Amino acid sequence: MPNKEKIQEMFDGIAPSYDRLNHLMSLNVDKRWRKKALKEIVDGTQQQILDVACGTGDSTVAIARKAGSGSRVTGVDISEGMMALVMEKAAHEGVHDRIKLQVADGENLPFENETFHRVSCAFGIRNFEHKEKGLQEFLRVLRPGGKAVILELSVPENRFVRWLYDLYFLHLMPWIGGRVSGNKEAYKYLPASVHAFPSPSAFCMMMGEAGFRRVRYKSFSFGLCRLYVGEK
Repeated sequence: MPNKEKIQEMFDGIAPSYDRLNHLMSLNVDKRWRKKALKEIVDGTQQQILDVACGTGDSTVAIARKAGSGSRVTGVDISEGMMALVMEKAAHEGVHDRIKLQVADGENLPFENETFHRVSCAFGIRNFEHKEKGLQEFLRVLRPGGKAVILELSVPENRFVRWLYDLYFLHLMPWIGGRVSGNKEAYKYLPASVHAFPSPSAFCMMMGEAGFRRVRYKSFSFGLCRLYVGEK
């Protein structure tokens, strides 16, 4: 179970190199995964959208670009170091006026009940100390009829793909990440956190127990990533 203080310290430390390594190690496939999630998040209307564990803002900015006129995207994260990069990206894309940032814990969201039409969380919930509590918070701040859209890395089920995955993510990635960021332990933690994440069926059950209905998931890239959706 991750400790949030250690997670915050770790992400603050690797923030300057995080984007470069993230895209390099995923071969930019993560951008395609985010586009898939966008189809569940934006609907062309004016929306209030919360992006939890927004990190350096790749998803936050992408949502702000695609959301309907008058929409507002609120990004929250426990790492100020990661969020320091968000508004620079937003300004470059011309959507800085659509985005608001706040340092906040996804397990204790500082928002009123039924505030948002959508809650998004891309590659962050596996770092929650108490995932069930985080899901309950997602549900609480959603408006009736709203959706939680969660992207998360996953362990492939195919044996050969799993072998390649383990070779790359458990051995090569920590070495590359350590060389570039100077923090090898962080890049040992990241793949280990994926291995420790619940199976798709178990996580769907967790979402259902938190109160979501019509919970479903899709697998991408041989199961390297999964998209979970739950409705309120």
